[in-house]
Amino acid sequence: MRLKLTNPLTRMNVRQQLILLFLILVSPVILLNWYANSKAEAILKEHVTSAYEELNKQNHFLINRDIDTISRIMTTIIQNPTTQSMISKKTDTEFDRVVKYGDMNTLLGNNSVGLFGGEAIYYFLFVYDPHNSYPFAPTIPDINRRNNGSSVFFYSEDTKTSWIEAALAAKGKGVLALIDNFGPKGDQMTLAYLRAVNSITNGRSVVGVLVATKMDKKIEEAFRTVSLPEGGQLYLTDWSDRILAATTPTMGETFRFPDALKTGQSMEETLSEVTDDSIYVVHTKYSLQQKLVYTIPTQSLLQQQSALKRVIQTISIVYSVFAIVVMMYFWRSLMNPLRKLAMFARSHEPGKPLSSSPSKERNDEVGVLIHSVHNMANRINDMIHEQYSMEIKQKESQLQLLYQQINPHLLYNTLESIYWKSSLEGNTGSAEMIKELSKLMRISLSRGRELITIEEELEHARAYTSLQQKRYEYGFTIRWEIEEETLPYLIPKITLQPLIENAIIHGVIHMGEDGEIVVSARSDGELIRLSVEDNGYKPADVARINRLISDEESGAGYGIKNVNKRIQLHFGSEFGLRYEAREPEGTRVDATIPKRLAEAAEQRQGRGDNADV
Repeated sequence: MRLKLTNPLTRMNVRQQLILLFLILVSPVILLNWYANSKAEAILKEHVTSAYEELNKQNHFLINRDIDTISRIMTTIIQNPTTQSMISKKTDTEFDRVVKYGDMNTLLGNNSVGLFGGEAIYYFLFVYDPHNSYPFAPTIPDINRRNNGSSVFFYSEDTKTSWIEAALAAKGKGVLALIDNFGPKGDQMTLAYLRAVNSITNGRSVVGVLVATKMDKKIEEAFRTVSLPEGGQLYLTDWSDRILAATTPTMGETFRFPDALKTGQSMEETLSEVTDDSIYVVHTKYSLQQKLVYTIPTQSLLQQQSALKRVIQTISIVYSVFAIVVMMYFWRSLMNPLRKLAMFARSHEPGKPLSSSPSKERNDEVGVLIHSVHNMANRINDMIHEQYSMEIKQKESQLQLLYQQINPHLLYNTLESIYWKSSLEGNTGSAEMIKELSKLMRISLSRGRELITIEEELEHARAYTSLQQKRYEYGFTIRWEIEEETLPYLIPKITLQPLIENAIIHGVIHMGEDGEIVVSARSDGELIRLSVEDNGYKPADVARINRLISDEESGAGYGIKNVNKRIQLHFGSEFGLRYEAREPEGTRVDATIPKRLAEAAEQRQGRGDNADV
């Protein structure tokens, strides 16, 4: 079996196909723009990261060089005889201790190093004094030296702090430590460089701990030599990620590294990590337990490629606008005429005259299609009008044949003569019956009209029932329930008389005074509903009667079939007669016709005459 391939575009309308074409045209530019931006960002991040890794390494080297400078100064202070003499001797008098205390303060003050911004690195010596040989010395240091000028303090085993123990554990090596209680105020925090001071003559004897404060200011001074993009920050942390110095006021806080950035135990390494928000560059020195961190906002780096991005975006926008203009042109030139043609095809009713014909401005396939559709609609309208005219003539012929079966013209003239003769002879009863019969004949003729008003039809029906009541000596009664507003509307003539005749013959003829016939006419929206009902005691097979009316079953009932056929020929197959049983006994027949006035009928008749011409 041969496989038949179908075009998926045929499942879409023209508008959806044009939108798809637009997306196909624009998508390469969008993809190119995205690819260029993403690659440019990746290349820029890679090169910038490599550059800042090298810068970080050099910056870390310079910071440690500045720390080594402080360490050499501290070595000089440690080796100074004044410092070595601070070990308490039993032979020293209190005056000797005061002199040594003053000389030590002078030595420390002379070695203080000024910093940028009016700050300075101050040196403090904490002397081990287990016997409290210097009770006159202060015990609370002031790192800003506002309250007193002392730089020498004393401690014992009971007053030893954790950072003093850390310095002593380093055995002469320098240690960076945050001291957050170094002063009379609780918020006085400083980054200090600590070194244990041992006796030169006896290495096992401890003189104390030498402290250089304001090291955070010294490191921040080195940070200022590094130029990072806007929003970039520098941090120096210890191995537990506690911030020792930074370009932001975060000293003492814990720095949060990205989850993907993990430092190892290497002696020295440089790491980097790029996140959505920032670029992290880290240089570690395991021997010094230090990490130098650069954080650079990604957005500040991307500003460097903004010019290239603007060029690409401008090209993309211009191309997209051009594509939109082209699509709009094709939309106006192709889609609007096709959309109007589709609306015309959906809204046009066959037989309805066209409002206008399309102008012949186009010679392309769309123009040919539009003219072809309108010409086809005109041809269909002509065929419908011809068919309609033929059906009208056919109905008129059928009506004429039906009316020829009830042609009372000659009888009407004869009855008029008999009526006048009976009146002159004084036979009034017979004359009245002849008059009613003459009235029946006159309305039946109705000057050749096929439709008469309900009022005229009721007059014809009353004349007929009057004759029948005289004939049967008032053996039954008849009641008329007529709404006044129904009288002007049209009805095929001789509609009610056959229905009343059936009610008399098949219903109340043998019931005497108990027999009753009710004739009613009422308005129901756009319809007129007429009914004739009797209280006859004989049950009627209404289902069979309805089948006879609709020609579904052959048999008698010519009169009611005639009435039903004429109603449908005039008004349509949805109108006509319907029989049903009446409660508690009897039969009811309903005649349903549309509301139609004499003026509207004359206008339709005039249009039919013009069509014949």
